[in-house]
Amino acid sequence: MVATTIGLLGAGRIGTLHAANLRALAEVEVLIADAEPARAQQVAVDLGCSAVADAEALFARDLDGVVIATGTDQHAPLVQRAAAAGAAVFCEKPLARTTAEALAVLEVIDASGATVQVGHQRRLDPGYQEARRAYRAGELGWLHTVRAVTADQFPPAVAFLATSGGLVRDCSVHDFDILQWITGQRIMEVYARGSNNGDPAIGSVGDVDSAVTLATFADGTLATVSATRHNGAGHDVRLELHGSVGTIQVGLDASYAGRSAEPGFVYPAGQVHTTFHERFADAYAAEMAAFVALVRGSGANPCPPHEAVDAGRVADAAQASLDSAVPVRVAR
Repeated sequence: MVATTIGLLGAGRIGTLHAANLRALAEVEVLIADAEPARAQQVAVDLGCSAVADAEALFARDLDGVVIATGTDQHAPLVQRAAAAGAAVFCEKPLARTTAEALAVLEVIDASGATVQVGHQRRLDPGYQEARRAYRAGELGWLHTVRAVTADQFPPAVAFLATSGGLVRDCSVHDFDILQWITGQRIMEVYARGSNNGDPAIGSVGDVDSAVTLATFADGTLATVSATRHNGAGHDVRLELHGSVGTIQVGLDASYAGRSAEPGFVYPAGQVHTTFHERFADAYAAEMAAFVALVRGSGANPCPPHEAVDAGRVADAAQASLDSAVPVRVAR
């Protein structure tokens, strides 16, 4: 097999993780570029791949695919640049800074026929995949209660939070996406409330450290989506689907970041996760494998851009609700 050449833009934490997962795949050549060339060179040395001077040098190469793991403000122009170059694209979420910008990018994607996969890695997680299978197979019956949790053990830097778009756009958007993906239904209305009882600096940049969103699906089913930056017990990402026939839970395993109050019951049994890349290590690896298969024409797209943008619309509505303290319909 001729090696598949993947260019990677952005050698930060998530970019380095993607590079390592690509490097582990057979017959894949990885070229890395970063705004700080020395960082790209160091990651390349550590992983045994190659670095180039900058994005211009990367696009000058004959690329089969491009992985975009830069800052959010660079996502839209780089996706369009890669699409114009005829390369398949993997872009970390979000596709653009705003939904309006993302819609413009979608027009370019559609017009060019480009292949674009967006980084909602939970779709590649075995637990979420099993929950989707069980629900769609009718094993749970109709859903009466849905609970989704995304809880960071500690917050990222305040400088990041100032440009993140807010807690619901940065974190809860993953839950909005996975809920629509599992159920096959759109979220039609959201009502969000937030609090800021942790680091006052988070409030100073206009964000909250904890939020709960009540989401209403098209058929009237309700879901609660909670998020926080201060879950000291560990990184906790879970989903509960309670149905008329059965119940299934994602993330309830030996790494669960909590303990039982029941006497004599020891739980959890293992080491808790501290970060999102620990919690979703297998999903991130599967995500890059899926992208390479997509590049080679041998696999389906696990997260098309239109679906990712739709989850962003839900997050926009949740942010608007958080700001106004009233329910907000999701604009489409």
